[in-house]
Amino acid sequence: MLQITGVALIATFLALIVKEQKPNFAFLLIVFTGSAIFLFLVDQIYQIISMIQKLAVNAKVNLVYVETILKIIGIAYIAEFAAQITKDAGQGAIASKIELGGKILILAMAIPILTVMIETIIRLIPG
Repeated sequence: MLQITGVALIATFLALIVKEQKPNFAFLLIVFTGSAIFLFLVDQIYQIISMIQKLAVNAKVNLVYVETILKIIGIAYIAEFAAQITKDAGQGAIASKIELGGKILILAMAIPILTVMIETIIRLIPG
């Protein structure tokens, strides 16, 4: 975490300095830094996904549901990342559309899981 924080703070200070002379370059520096931090975390993300899949196999949970939930989480993170970059570029309207698109995709992917949960609850209710 110290490495991520250090890189982020250095990039922030550099961007503030460079922004006065070359705002486009400062924006590119911020985008590059955000992407580098994301790439730095990819290994940890992979380990988390592997652990969740192993837990699901051990618990005999249908992997389709686990994969769907992981996709939903991925959509949320990607939409948030893209929206933040778009906001940094001064395009708040586009950022809000990215967030809306992410929410709609999440809802669409969650419907099968919600359907199974509701059907299970209905079967548990007597009579």
